[in-house]
Amino acid sequence: MKNPHEFQLSVDILKQLMDSSPAAMFIVDKKRNMLFANQGYADMFGYTKEEILFVNSRIFHISDEYYERFGKITFDAFKEGKSVDIDYPAKKRDGSVIWVHVVGNVVQEDGLILWTMFDITERVEAQKRLEEMNYNFEQYLKAIDELDIGIFVVNDDYKIRYMNHTMQEWFGDQTGKTCYSSVVKLNKPCDYCKIREVLHSHKKVTYESRRPDGRAFNIVATSIKNSDGSYSKMEVIRNVTHEKEVEKQLQEQQEKLLYQAYYDPLTGLANRVLFYDRLEHSLEKAERECHKLALLFIDLDRFKEINDSLGHDVGDIVLKIAAQRLGSVLREEDTLARLGGDEFTILLENIKSPQAVSSVAQKLLDALTEVMVVNGKELYISCSIGISIYPDNSCKTQDLLKYADSAMYKAKAEGRNGFQFYSSDMTELAFERVVMETSMHTALNNEDFVVYFQPQINLKTSQIVGIEALVRWQHETLGLIAPSKFISLAESTGLIVELDRFVMRSVMKILSQWHRDGIYDGKISLNLSVKQLQEQDFIAFLQASMQEYGCKAQWLEFEVIESQIMHNPTESIKILTQLHELGISLALDDFGTGYSSLAYLKKLPVNRVKIDQSFIYELPKNFEDASIVQAVIALSKSLKLDIVAEGVEREDQKNFLLENGCDIVQGYYYAQALPKQEMEIFLKDAIIS
Repeated sequence: MKNPHEFQLSVDILKQLMDSSPAAMFIVDKKRNMLFANQGYADMFGYTKEEILFVNSRIFHISDEYYERFGKITFDAFKEGKSVDIDYPAKKRDGSVIWVHVVGNVVQEDGLILWTMFDITERVEAQKRLEEMNYNFEQYLKAIDELDIGIFVVNDDYKIRYMNHTMQEWFGDQTGKTCYSSVVKLNKPCDYCKIREVLHSHKKVTYESRRPDGRAFNIVATSIKNSDGSYSKMEVIRNVTHEKEVEKQLQEQQEKLLYQAYYDPLTGLANRVLFYDRLEHSLEKAERECHKLALLFIDLDRFKEINDSLGHDVGDIVLKIAAQRLGSVLREEDTLARLGGDEFTILLENIKSPQAVSSVAQKLLDALTEVMVVNGKELYISCSIGISIYPDNSCKTQDLLKYADSAMYKAKAEGRNGFQFYSSDMTELAFERVVMETSMHTALNNEDFVVYFQPQINLKTSQIVGIEALVRWQHETLGLIAPSKFISLAESTGLIVELDRFVMRSVMKILSQWHRDGIYDGKISLNLSVKQLQEQDFIAFLQASMQEYGCKAQWLEFEVIESQIMHNPTESIKILTQLHELGISLALDDFGTGYSSLAYLKKLPVNRVKIDQSFIYELPKNFEDASIVQAVIALSKSLKLDIVAEGVEREDQKNFLLENGCDIVQGYYYAQALPKQEMEIFLKDAIIS
């Protein structure tokens, strides 16, 4: 054993060596008290050497839990004769935490331990950042894989470097393969790749590609810089097949709606809206270029007789054939339109002379007079044509139309199957209007109007459950005239009030007689003009007439047109409520063709609605009409209103209505409008409800 002097020398040398070390070094006893700490320890933890002498090493542990854990690690290692070599968090004097690499060895048998610490905080933090970055990168890749877009990276040698999961689902895993051979299925690069364009410009390129299987993709390609300084092309690909299909469907729908807005669905010709638009533009062009144009107004002769005798199906075929024949005569730049019904118009631009127009008109007449074969039957038809000329007759659109219309009626008056030019001896008022208005006054005074009746049938019981009264004009020279020819004139002249009252009194007289004779004990429906509702003495007139003929209120039903009452709904509701309180039933006629709001519809004291025949005609084939009818039925039932369908002419129409909850109908399928005597026979032969 060394003498004390030599031992002290050794200790002094050891202290000097330890103090000169940049590492933190200290010695603790069995109780873990600090017997010595070098300057490196003091500097690392912010103490002076004197402050930590004989202090327990607990001071550099971040918590008691860590102190106990470190003690166990030390005990277990030394027990097995091993040194301690770990990374460990330590607490500085100011409370901040650093990471240290700790090495511990037993230096004496009595349990003294030499500890050496190295500050590895920067390394640990760097490692932590790297781990976080790797974690985030993995999360980013996972997120990219879950995106509903394809990510595709290609090197400048066309080798696929990366494909995300979505891309692999679309094309299979092609990583490492040549993109144009494995994905695009070509033997050489194509425009789809655009790799050179992207890599050389370092710009984003957007384009679309449609594959042979019909799939469409929107592609955004850009260049990305690799770690070695080279560039690759990255594509972000979105499958837009569904969007393209939706766009296509929307485009088709828009085209369909546009077609419906401007073209006649039956003949495919321009409709009234498109014709007026073209006429306006043609007039502007003719004014600029100092050209003349001709407007031809065409009406088919006796077309109504075909409809009435052979049915609307045959009538529609005739209209289609007529449209084709008229169109075959015209030049490509001419416009042929169907205004409605059996009325057509033709616009001839840049005409040279009236003789040239006459030549076209004669060709039109000749084309129509050729025999038509429809459903095996030979039909003959002709037309009457009226012609107005710009600027000879007028420079205004409405005047030209009015003059051509007047000339057409002159052609009819001259014997039909001919044409007439408008001339100064034709006044601005339409020829028929002048004659008809004068004749209507005389007819009302002479009671030349007669009431016809059309039964309403319950489809489930085949019983008559109602009758509608319809007015006809028994003209002394023109014969029996349908209401479509004079009602609008009566409305515009105010004669409709007197006409309505004539029909009311006639119906009350007949209905009371039928009830007394036991011929019919149900209701009769009458059309009621909104102008009648505006008459201050209407209710008084009605009550006086009912008393005169002994007609009870419950025997009557008034039909009001939806669009008319909506012009002044508040006042209309007031008068209709008075009728309802009298016990008279009310029906909303031509339902679906107007613009009534549900707010007012709920307030109207109506008992039932009548579905307009325009929605019935193409049932059940016309999807839109079928949908409208079903909606009207559902709405009516929800409002607890009865429903009547007008214009039922075929069995398939009847079946459709019955299946969808409309039980009451009227139309040619059961009976057309009949005069009084024929209606009485019909009632006697039928089951009466």
